[in-house]
Amino acid sequence: MTMQEQNNDESWAEKLTPEQFNICRLKGTEPPFTGKYADCKTTGIYHCICCDTPLFDSKTKYDSGSGWPSFWAELPEGNIAEHVDNSHGQRRVEVTCKVCAAHLGHVFEDGPEPTGLRYCINSASLDLKAT
Repeated sequence: MTMQEQNNDESWAEKLTPEQFNICRLKGTEPPFTGKYADCKTTGIYHCICCDTPLFDSKTKYDSGSGWPSFWAELPEGNIAEHVDNSHGQRRVEVTCKVCAAHLGHVFEDGPEPTGLRYCINSASLDLKAT
């Protein structure tokens, strides 16, 4: 996909399901405990559903009780960008894919050691490649 196509909602709407488009391109969210990876224990690497960029290793996934897949670290490649999000009357940190700017979810500072981070990610923005 070219850079021009990456910025074109019409191209994304053709590639993604309506739920994926709403979450990844319109910054929506899936209801808690409904995403296909919320309780997933399969080992592998989680990739961006939009551009296939590797984002998270299942070794850093944990059950945060939030209802969304949660990770305590991103992959060392650093393919995640952070942005201040003041929507919904609170200050949060949105995380997006650095390659295609897909909305993934948010990161919070209430996660487990060793990072203390909780990447709270929508299942619809991910594609698990099992190992």
